Order: sequence, then C-alpha cells, then structure tokens
Amino acid sequence: MATKLSTFLRTSLLLGAVSILPATTAGLAAVDGRSGPEFGKLYTIYQLVKANYVDKTDDDKLIKGAIDGMLESLDPHSEYLEGSSLTRLDTMIDGSYSGLGLSVQSEQETVKVISPMRGSPAAAVGVKAGDYITHLDGKLIYGLPLDDAVAQMRGEAGSKIRLTIVRQGRDEPFDITVTRGVITLEPVTHKLTDGIGVVTVNEFSRDVGRYVNDSIEAMRKESGGRMQGIVLDLRQNPGGSLDEAVALSDLFLTKGDIVSQRGRIASENQYYRAESMFRGDVAAGLPVVVLIDAGSASASEIVAGALQDQKRALIMGDRSFGKGSVQSMIRLDRTHAVKLTTARYFTPSGKSVQEGGIEPDIRVPQLSDPDAAKRAKLQIRESDLRGHLINEISMDDKKLETDKAEDPRFKDTPEGLKAKGITDFQLHYAIATLKRTGGSQLAKGK
Repeated sequence: MATKLSTFLRTSLLLGAVSILPATTAGLAAVDGRSGPEFGKLYTIYQLVKANYVDKTDDDKLIKGAIDGMLESLDPHSEYLEGSSLTRLDTMIDGSYSGLGLSVQSEQETVKVISPMRGSPAAAVGVKAGDYITHLDGKLIYGLPLDDAVAQMRGEAGSKIRLTIVRQGRDEPFDITVTRGVITLEPVTHKLTDGIGVVTVNEFSRDVGRYVNDSIEAMRKESGGRMQGIVLDLRQNPGGSLDEAVALSDLFLTKGDIVSQRGRIASENQYYRAESMFRGDVAAGLPVVVLIDAGSASASEIVAGALQDQKRALIMGDRSFGKGSVQSMIRLDRTHAVKLTTARYFTPSGKSVQEGGIEPDIRVPQLSDPDAAKRAKLQIRESDLRGHLINEISMDDKKLETDKAEDPRFKDTPEGLKAKGITDFQLHYAIATLKRTGGSQLAKGK
C-alpha cells in the first residue's frame, strides 16, 4: 500500500471514503485574501438580520445556518458535523445500538433511506432503499435536522415506532410499524453454497479485509479444499474506509494498481498498489464474481473497479451508485468537524466512477423482487443528486438511462422463481455461472 500522509487517519462513513485531519494540518490551503469583500457582505447581512428580523435571533443558529448553506452549495456530501453527528458516526464504526437498522441521509429537508441493513428490523418489515420517511408516529419531520430524526428513530429494543413512507411508484404514502431491536454491526458474513463461497460485505468498517480473508479460509476448510469459486457480494454496501477497500482488493491481487486519489493539491495525490498482504491471492486463482447494484457506492466501487480493471473478477448485477469522491473530516475541536470533499478517486485504468458508476460485465436484474423493475426505472444515483460533482469526462445521459430499460434476455417472473425456491436471482445467477463455467474462463479474467 502506498505511503500514507502522516496526518491522515482513515475511517468509515456512510457513502464515503473519509479521512480525518486536524484543522491545523499544513494540507489545508490558506484563505485567499481577495475573499475579504465577500466576507464583508456576509457580515452586513448578518447585521441586517440581527437588527431587523421579526423575532430575536440566536447567533449560534445564524452561524450554523451560514456554514450549512456554504457546504451544501458545494456538493451533496460536504457537511458540518457537531456533537451528535460525530457520536452517530463513532457508533456506526465501532459499536451496536438499539434502533431500526437504517442508513439514511438528508435530502431536500427530508429523510431518505440509503439502505436498510441486512437482517435489520426495518428490512424485515419491508423498508426499502429510496424510501422517504415523512412522519414518525404521525408527527411530520420535514425540515427536522437529520440527527434529531435519527435520535427519534433509535430507542429501547422491543419498543415500536410508526414510519410514514413515501415510495416512488406508489400513489399514496403508507405506514409501516417497526419494532426496534439491538443492531449489532456485522460487516462480513459468509456461507458455502454448492461448493461456491459467498462472502457478503455489508460495510467497509475496521478490519473488513481481515474478516474477508478469514471467511475465505473458513469456507476452504469447510469444503475440504474443493471450493469452486467465490461470490463477493457488495450489493447495498454504501462504502466506508478507503484503506479497507484497498485491503479487500489486495486480497485478490498480486500486483498492479488498485485505486488512485487525486485532488486539487497535487502533493496529496495518492496511489495505492497491490502488495499481497495476505500471502498473495487469498482465493488461490479461484474464479471470482463481484455482485453490485445501485446501492453499491464509494468503497464498494473501488473494489469492483480494481478487480474489473485488473481482470481478476467478473462484475455482475446492476450499475453502481457512482460516487467517485473522497471526503476529509477536518476536526475543529472535540465536538465539531467539517466533512469536505477533497479528492476524486480513479480505477486502475484511469476511469473516474463519478456519476457513471461501475458498469457490470454482465447486467443481471433482480427478477426475484416483484417491485425491482419498477424501482429500477425510478432509482436515484449520484448523478441524480442536486449539486453533485460533474465527471471530468462528459457523461452521456442516454447511456446512464440504459439500465432502466428491461433486459429481453431474462424472462423469469418472481412467481416462477419463487416456485423454484429462488429468492435472490442475482446471487443464484452468479453461483450458476461459476458452476457452469467450471472456473476455466473466469479465472483468466475472460
């Protein structure tokens, strides 16, 4: 792995590969002196508000509003974090909590579901990625700060909360009652199916690379050394630590580039290369299929892009989310920080996944989900977010819409698949592909 900047400590955050920097780091550029008149304008407006607004104003609220507005004008991922936000981040990285098991973000003053965690109370009752939560126990939460909404959704295990959901494709809002549970973060799970090892990576938190390595070793022993291939399932994985994405990619690569990180400050550009930290290719040349979908973002796209460009794996599923930027969390003090987009990342071939995402080698729809086709046409990705970073290479909007059309190659129906006992068609297709080819072509990256 490339030498890291001494000021960088990488950690996990939803939908982003994030670095933590102190506010005093030399890597922060000085403010241009020519900005003085603009700051004067800002102060003039502050004085006008203080003197003339209909109600007495609070300085903390005004300053926070100015900071929030400044960062929101940049892109969807830069934001100001204070006490509860940082606490929520720390909990997501290291611990467990009582709640619903939802990854959410604020979008136009509403709470949008990024994805329900696998096996969570929210997933069990049918909350889906892309849902908008408008009310909690009948109370409107439009305009409520995200941290306040999250705090209300958390609570004692066994207690219930009623969510009002707005879902694209449904004419009317509807209610779902969820029983809170203890959410234990389990970043990696595995199972052996018909001689194929299936490794599911739910998030890129601490030690994910080592967990995947251990999972593969455990399945190899379980199979008596006769494992035929590996499915690496990154679906609905919103990202996390850049270092863990590099470590996971390095498991399957013996040489070559994994990802590069390039920002405005050339001296901080980073190049990460395979070093075979776990005794070479942990899969020992076995064929690998990587499953992705529209919920696979950031660190997930780093892994998929590296293994695709290095021809080490076949990428299967749906086009990924398309978040090709890196955020640095710059701590102002113990309870305040700024999360700022500071770089774009590029796959080994030099491709930026910003907007376009990772295109699968074989596009496979999720036919076992009766609502999947309808949601695919309405699926929101990075390119749909207001104020998203523009790809340096112009993207063809028509090309980005092709994955919303039905694929004539796949004719199965959810009912027909259910009758065959197939509940996850994408995973079924990946396993069948590995068994059908016998690994001869996939192992060579063909």
